[in-house]
Amino acid sequence: MKHVVITGGGTGVGAAIAQDFANGGAAVTILGRTEAKLQQQALPYVLCDVTDDKQVRAAIETARAERGPISIAIANAGAAHSLPFHRMTADDLRTLTDVNLVGVFNLWQAALPDMQAAGAGRLIAIASTAGLKGYPYVSGYCATKHAVVGLTRSLAVELAATGITVNAVCPGFVETPMLDRSIANIVEKTGMSAENAVKSLKKINPQGRFIQVEDVAGAVRWLCSDAANSVNGHALSLSGGEI
Repeated sequence: MKHVVITGGGTGVGAAIAQDFANGGAAVTILGRTEAKLQQQALPYVLCDVTDDKQVRAAIETARAERGPISIAIANAGAAHSLPFHRMTADDLRTLTDVNLVGVFNLWQAALPDMQAAGAGRLIAIASTAGLKGYPYVSGYCATKHAVVGLTRSLAVELAATGITVNAVCPGFVETPMLDRSIANIVEKTGMSAENAVKSLKKINPQGRFIQVEDVAGAVRWLCSDAANSVNGHALSLSGGEI
């Protein structure tokens, strides 16, 4: 049985991925900072701040002891800020970097030894179309997601002969609580109505809709299947044709 570990597994995309793997019969451990949200998923969980490498290593050790070696590590935890570049501080950028990039690094580094021992495994990052193009007012977010894609491509080549694949999934705007916060921020900063804010974001997707968490979960499931054994170092756009 495969053992899947997912950061940010208490809500949104992470929760959808976790439930999808659990429904498919995998052993699943979700990691996150908010116990109440983790408990709502009715799955095994470990409290963990992905920005703290010691906490991540300890969480992986706990997960391994309870459910066996890690087969698949999905770095999903993320953070976003929306503000003009001239108002962004170095601390803002450090916060985004710690969660969006260092959090991926910490999970992958902690989980990798199990995969190396097995001669097989999957490392997945939930990045963003912001890792493939630029958007206004989210320069820090775009920078960190581009960095995740770069890490993915480099590590994929480094591990290519080991039986381990490394890939990133890059969704557009996904209908999650994080998107709700982004819409609220647009309303607050621009005075635009919520309805018009939603319309403006949906227009970015040529299909005229938001990406659904099930879309992301399905893409991740495929990347972790035998059908994707030759897919390595790929940044998979889920954007309705935007990219």
